[in-house]
Amino acid sequence: MSDPAPRLFDDVGECVEATLRRLGPTLVIGAPLAIGKPNALLNEFFRRAARDPAIKLTLVTALSLNRPVGRSDLESRFLGPFVERVFGDYLDLEHVRAARVGKLPPNIEVREFYIQAGAWIGVESVQQHYIAVNYSAVARELGTLGINVIAQQVALRGDAASGELSLSSNPDLTLDLLPMIDAARAGGRDALFIGAVNRNLPFMLGDAVVPAARCDFLIDNPRYDTDLYCPPNLAIGVAEHAIGLNAAALVRDGGTLQLGIGEMGDAIVYALQLRQARSEVFGRALDALGAGKRHAATIDALGGRAPLERGLYACTEMFVDGFLDLYRSGILSRRVYGEATLQRLIDAGAISTRLDVETLVALARAGLARLSEADFRGLELAGLFLEGTRFLAPATLVAPDGTRIEARLDDPAGREALARHCLARRLGGGHVLHAGFFLGPRGFYGALRDLSESDRARFCMTRIGFTNTLYGPDYALRVAQRRHARFINSTMMVTALGAAVSDGLASGQVVSGVGGQHDFVTMAQELPEARSILLLRSTREKHGRLSSNVLWSYGHVTIPRHLRDIVVSEYGIADLKGRTDRDCVAALLAITDSRFQGALLEEAKRAGKIEQGYRIDRADLDNTPAALAARLAPFRSEGLFSEFPFGTDFTSEEIVLAKALKALEARLATTSGRLLAIARALVTSTDRAAVAPYLERMQLGAPASWKERLTARLLAREIEEVGAGEP
Repeated sequence: MSDPAPRLFDDVGECVEATLRRLGPTLVIGAPLAIGKPNALLNEFFRRAARDPAIKLTLVTALSLNRPVGRSDLESRFLGPFVERVFGDYLDLEHVRAARVGKLPPNIEVREFYIQAGAWIGVESVQQHYIAVNYSAVARELGTLGINVIAQQVALRGDAASGELSLSSNPDLTLDLLPMIDAARAGGRDALFIGAVNRNLPFMLGDAVVPAARCDFLIDNPRYDTDLYCPPNLAIGVAEHAIGLNAAALVRDGGTLQLGIGEMGDAIVYALQLRQARSEVFGRALDALGAGKRHAATIDALGGRAPLERGLYACTEMFVDGFLDLYRSGILSRRVYGEATLQRLIDAGAISTRLDVETLVALARAGLARLSEADFRGLELAGLFLEGTRFLAPATLVAPDGTRIEARLDDPAGREALARHCLARRLGGGHVLHAGFFLGPRGFYGALRDLSESDRARFCMTRIGFTNTLYGPDYALRVAQRRHARFINSTMMVTALGAAVSDGLASGQVVSGVGGQHDFVTMAQELPEARSILLLRSTREKHGRLSSNVLWSYGHVTIPRHLRDIVVSEYGIADLKGRTDRDCVAALLAITDSRFQGALLEEAKRAGKIEQGYRIDRADLDNTPAALAARLAPFRSEGLFSEFPFGTDFTSEEIVLAKALKALEARLATTSGRLLAIARALVTSTDRAAVAPYLERMQLGAPASWKERLTARLLAREIEEVGAGEP
């Protein structure tokens, strides 16, 4: 008997009405983070609840994204044309708009476990309803909230009634939540899985593929095929490139990689490509930074400078576009297979992907003397057997030609028969990446849609319960696959004793969320050969004030000091694992901006954590942006370490304007700076022809008021300052 087909809708309003009739007025909707949300459907649920106070709507989700809007007149002028061009008809979420202005109706509650970084500081409804939880525990935690609807965008192949669906960008939590829906029904509480087709979503394979019948309701109408949210690649500065070089030197050939989104992740991808294609230049750049000499022992022990001949495998919660670049470069090429013994033998070089009777001998010697059904399934998944080979309980293999052979690898005659009738010539299958969700630039989605079927099969989208944890019935397999893992994440601040601040402020305000960072940090502690690497910009500037990101202490931490491992800044590598408090202080001082080293050292001395006579090494006393820029200048003059090595959605004019706007914002942050900038703009002239295209782009080519004229003059000065002729 076949599974029932989903109930089909071509209108979100009809779907919402059917949901309310079936479940009643109390709805607890679980929706994926980022681009997995069915925005049109969620907006309709929001509108219905806003009109009808009898409906109690709770939305449980994360990373609700609306198109960028400017915080000022200048920002709005800059973003308006860019957003229209790049984000297209992406549909904004109405609950986000309402929360932004403090107008969520009292019968609607939105709970998020991860929020857009820095976007919701001071917004009470968001701050009060944030759920602090590790990504790996979200499904379990949300299961206690009584979710009765899972709503998600899906990709479709074939007919909507009987074809295949892909959870595409977001199998991350859905695969862990669907069994809870089944359990609720078994317990007598009704619940629904609603899929909303969007043909702009790439059809991803692996665990993301589910039959259409898995949905209870399925919405399919071309008007809902809207553009996806697509954050553009941002400029990679000198500091980010230096961080990328330092981190790339810690990546082990034949190992495992996890990366997050952003400029520092992009910088690591660039540095790994440089290491692969021009390892001698990679080494010289490391030496120029000083890391090649000061951290030579650490680099030699953990990573290296040589090309990555055996390749890398990615086990990551987020599939960032950089992994696709690594795949194209031949770096993301280490395949992992679904059977632990086989995986260990391949990584040890004991067997190859070419299969023969010696492969079976090696498996027998490694412990697979007699195959269980579970052993067979794992080896079958890896492509060891010819298609059509079956396992017949209790211990028989049936070859595609019908030959029956005892499932023993310790018998020479049996091995010969298996090799002749059942063994494939070469291992098929295998994945170079397991990931839970993806998010990235517009071109990234297009590249995923355009993948060949064979390339697409290399990327397995799966559940967070797999990527972010070690434990489960397949523990041995996860350990075997995740050799020499480097789990690389960014952090906002670190304390001198090694704690990291990544998700919130001392006031309790949430900046983003812990996400999966704690998962990967703890996994690095538990997994043989693994290391956690936290990336840190050494300073930050806000309202014209420069601060250090290496602090003596802070009122909130994400990663406690007892989990300290490796911290990388633009000034070097601090390996804190197994070190004393005193040695942690010394190691972090060495990668701190020199303008803040003295004060930090004095605090450490006052606390008695380092000896009174300690002096920072002279080699570490020139940690300044100017010195860093000078070290990379020869390489940049050769065209290396550019701002946009992977391209960008910004035009050349917009790149210059972005720099000018950032510089102007910093200049106007203080009263004295504002007065000085205005005076300079009024008394000095600019090359009007050179700046004209930029002012036109900002709709300031013909200013209509004194305010616009002043704004145009202020901006023109900054455009000249950053170099209008060099976008």
